[in-house]
Amino acid sequence: MKKILTVTALLFASMLTFAQTSGEVIVMDKALFVNDVFDYEKSPEWKYKGSKPAIIDLYADWCGPCRMVAPIMKELAKEYANQIVIYKVNVDKEKELAALFKASSIPLFVFIPMNGEPQLFRGAADKATYKKAIDEFLLKKE
Repeated sequence: MKKILTVTALLFASMLTFAQTSGEVIVMDKALFVNDVFDYEKSPEWKYKGSKPAIIDLYADWCGPCRMVAPIMKELAKEYANQIVIYKVNVDKEKELAALFKASSIPLFVFIPMNGEPQLFRGAADKATYKKAIDEFLLKKE
């Protein structure tokens, strides 16, 4: 049994690594957030754990603007595959994460730079707006 769990954990870790480098949007739950982004249960002070800047897309399946933005996030994940990680969080399934970011309206995007505090971006926008935020805030390109 222990061997099966170890193999399963290794397989999951390799799939996650592949998703982060292959340009896929990664579905995030609380465990992944605590492990890869920020362990808010152990520390109230923000400390990003990731190795690349990230975007977290808080959405719901029933949200029209969220569905409009989803293909843009997929395109951006491919375009910036080796530079940033894009996660998505279903607020109906992950209520604790939604509450953490005070997601009273969606879509809500959390832009997480390597250093400094995350910034919230509320509402849907076009691809150019997200690219500008990625380049100027996450990657510090002028």
